[in-house]
Amino acid sequence: MDLLGSILGTMQKPPTMGDEERKKAKAQRALLEKQQEKEKKKLQDFREKIQKRIHDFIKDGALQKFKFETMDKGWRAIVHEVADVAGLTSFSFGIEEEDRYVMIWKKEFAPTDDEINALKAGKEWNLEMAKELEKQRELERLSAEENVPTQKKIIPNSNYKDKYKHLIGDEAAKKGAKQTTANRSYGFVPSENKRDHRTIEEVLAETRAKKKLKTETQANPVGGSQGEGPVSGSSVNQTSEIGKTVSDNK
Repeated sequence: MDLLGSILGTMQKPPTMGDEERKKAKAQRALLEKQQEKEKKKLQDFREKIQKRIHDFIKDGALQKFKFETMDKGWRAIVHEVADVAGLTSFSFGIEEEDRYVMIWKKEFAPTDDEINALKAGKEWNLEMAKELEKQRELERLSAEENVPTQKKIIPNSNYKDKYKHLIGDEAAKKGAKQTTANRSYGFVPSENKRDHRTIEEVLAETRAKKKLKTETQANPVGGSQGEGPVSGSSVNQTSEIGKTVSDNK
């Protein structure tokens, strides 16, 4: 026999459960399941009850808010869940395990921060309290304005406009806007004279004539170079005709 077998052989077997103990364990499980089922049904009944109360609250157009009775944390969680599904605003107030309760509001009558703070402090919120808080805030605002020191107006020793008068002049903005005119001493050319009224064909014809004139001038320069004879009359006449054509195209 190996070592593991010898160790297992010396160990005591776990105690076996008798019939009586099995019955007892089975009864305990059944009791636990019954209690869980009972608790589940209790929660479901409470949820349905809260749903009906919230439904009646929504249908009543005269009610803006509703205060539930004191309840435990688990029940309050169900109230908050049902109110949220119904589109309502809900808050819990009071001391835990003493008098904590849930209050719900319709969305159009959601509570202000002042109302929530008053309810957290254990006070009943009403219109008189709201007016009193508004009056108190107004007095605090006026008191703060009176205590604010007035700032002394600082008057500069010099006017920057005088300092930079040579740059910005005496007038600015619309007052300084002036109509600009051409300086005739530098020549005045109307805009109509600056436009080229020629067609594309005329421009191309003039360009070709200039290129042709340049090519012929390079081939037969006037006066000739050393070793060359005088320019013939036909070349001069042809050159003058090309120049005349260019002038006509202009």
